[in-house]
Amino acid sequence: MSRRRRGIAVYASQFGVSEAEVEQFFVERYGARMAEEAFAAQGGSAWEDDALSLRDRSLVVLAALITQGGAEERLRPHVRWAIEHGATREELEALATLLAVYAGWPRASVGMEVIREELARIDDKGDRT
Repeated sequence: MSRRRRGIAVYASQFGVSEAEVEQFFVERYGARMAEEAFAAQGGSAWEDDALSLRDRSLVVLAALITQGGAEERLRPHVRWAIEHGATREELEALATLLAVYAGWPRASVGMEVIREELARIDDKGDRT
């Protein structure tokens, strides 16, 4: 499978859309140039590695997004993806709580709000938590 195809598959899973919809989804939001970069560079390789599990990668990405601040809309699909990759509700809430010490209360509390909102959405849909 080409790197581009792997990137499309990764983003389809992350954003909860079919692989056939991913390209249009990205082009409408970010433009064709940015979409191609995402498919080829980011999605295709960032999630493939033997050293870290998908669960571990999800937790790292959530921590990075929370500490950056201002990335709440990017955080939402990663919460759902972390659950799909085997993280638990307790782990996600513990992650945000720990980050309050290192990233500060404002960013960690916003991250916790997003995590709890997305977990509630998952619960409402009857998905795995």
